[in-house]
Amino acid sequence: MKSCEDLVAPVSDYFIYSPSRMAQETFLYPLQCGLFSYLPGYSLTRESFDSFLLMYIQKGELELSFEGRTFHASAGQFILIDCYKRHAYSTRTGWECLWCHFDGVTARSYYKNIVSRLGNVFSLTDSFPVLNRMTDILKVFYNGSVVREPLLSRYLTDILTEFLLFSPEGTASRSYADMAERTITYINEHFARNVSIPQLAEQAGLSQYHFIRTFKKETGFTPHEYLVNTRLATARYLLKNTRLPVKDICFNTGFSCESVFCSAFKKRQGMTPAQYRALEQ
Repeated sequence: MKSCEDLVAPVSDYFIYSPSRMAQETFLYPLQCGLFSYLPGYSLTRESFDSFLLMYIQKGELELSFEGRTFHASAGQFILIDCYKRHAYSTRTGWECLWCHFDGVTARSYYKNIVSRLGNVFSLTDSFPVLNRMTDILKVFYNGSVVREPLLSRYLTDILTEFLLFSPEGTASRSYADMAERTITYINEHFARNVSIPQLAEQAGLSQYHFIRTFKKETGFTPHEYLVNTRLATARYLLKNTRLPVKDICFNTGFSCESVFCSAFKKRQGMTPAQYRALEQ
């Protein structure tokens, strides 16, 4: 559809989509998308517009007001905001952008993780993969193609994953994310051994306090919690799929003794390893 909004050039196109119940319960999905050319003097203020908004600025510049801050954005930058909150943007020069309002069961989690790393206004070293997917979404509606909601969800997931995989080189956020990924890899390979938190902190090159705090910020778990969770996940698999005695499973998964293993298992599963094995058979 052609826009009839004040100070939006008539050549601007947009599309509105109403997702199915299945999409609302399962997928990410676009709600509106378009390619707009905003004229000098355009401004918009909304208390709420139930969705998340992604914009890529192709030309020009704008001012964004969001969560008590003012951002300047210009050509080559992305904007990602939570439109459930009050937001406003305006331009003195005009701007052109590709945009998409979206939502879905995992949209807020994606949003929080991306913004915590990149902020609400950011650039990528290579914008093409994201722009390609944003264009793919627009083409579905522009060409009158059959709407395949799983495919639209994949396009949005690809976009948000590109953002999650990127952090400006040399920033603390990228350094800490890399540290957490290396630590997770090490734990997954060595959990059956005597892995200690001081040892992991030393490998990360951080003080023990800073390591624990940073790892939890990146993963949602302390290093000890992640280590125990990994051991217990393996124990559950062995209890269900092998006939190894509980004592052997205890030592094969890195626990120091059977009582510690059984206590940790019951605390998280609400039953003993023997009860879990009997229940699963």
